[in-house]
Amino acid sequence: MQNISELGYRISLIDGFDLDRRNRTGTYVIADTDITLVETSASPSIPHLLKGLDELGIALEDITYIILTHIHLDHAGGAGLFLQHCPNAKVIVHPKGARHLEDPTRLIAGAKAVYGEEFNELFNPILPIPFERMMTKHDRDTLQISDKSSLIFYDTPGHANHHLSIYDSVSKGIFSGDTVGIYYRELDDDGLEFYLPSTSPNQFNPEAMLAAAKLYESIGAERIYFGHYGVSENPNEVYKQLHYWLPKFVETAKSAYRDYNSFEEQVAATSKNLFTEVTVHLGEKGITTDHPVFEIIAMDLKVCSMGLIDYLVKQDSKK
Repeated sequence: MQNISELGYRISLIDGFDLDRRNRTGTYVIADTDITLVETSASPSIPHLLKGLDELGIALEDITYIILTHIHLDHAGGAGLFLQHCPNAKVIVHPKGARHLEDPTRLIAGAKAVYGEEFNELFNPILPIPFERMMTKHDRDTLQISDKSSLIFYDTPGHANHHLSIYDSVSKGIFSGDTVGIYYRELDDDGLEFYLPSTSPNQFNPEAMLAAAKLYESIGAERIYFGHYGVSENPNEVYKQLHYWLPKFVETAKSAYRDYNSFEEQVAATSKNLFTEVTVHLGEKGITTDHPVFEIIAMDLKVCSMGLIDYLVKQDSKK
């Protein structure tokens, strides 16, 4: 199976079929003078990426840059494996992420803590990336990929401290990774644009997340290229939904944090209550509980709840 979306402005999106699902995680291909990829997804997605590049007629030796918005394994876990196929490519990453790509030991341990027995199926293998094959980009750094186009990098914590957002001068779009949330494309066919924040552990910060959204607005981004999944040409709706849901996420977690003693109970209560809120919200818009979107929302909210409770624990420790 293969799914390539042509997004205009010399950008294509190759579906990586993460979790064996369409429209979950993929790789953006910027077919400019310097061929540039954004994200690789996890290692099980690399065969889909290789097939997609072949269908696009892009030779692996012609790839110049592989940009990772952040180093969470569903976005960057396959970078080491993919780099073995790209003899001339450099991996671009946030300065705080480079050492973890060179030695992914802590990345692997962190993912195992979250995903447990599913880790191998979701992420193996995770290969180190040699230091000499990496470049780091700081806030407001640029990268010229042709005479007429450039990428501007922005330091955008909130989802993770090692998160970059990348503005493309040609499309006037920004590659957001997980900064302003997840786009649930499963609901497109129902005529509904739906976005939720991504608050996974362990560096979630709601104030920084809202500040990043404000930055996007100030830049004047006309489209948002989500890590999960695809492009929205309605940024104002993205910001509106982020501002609606993020306080609800935090308040729901605060209630569970007060009412339960163990981390596991707090996470379970947060996840359950958020799922109920989302189900009611979507039900009011005509989405019935048997819709397949709820399967992936339930999984996402479980991980989001871990990040929310972790955030509250850290806030408490500062008092």
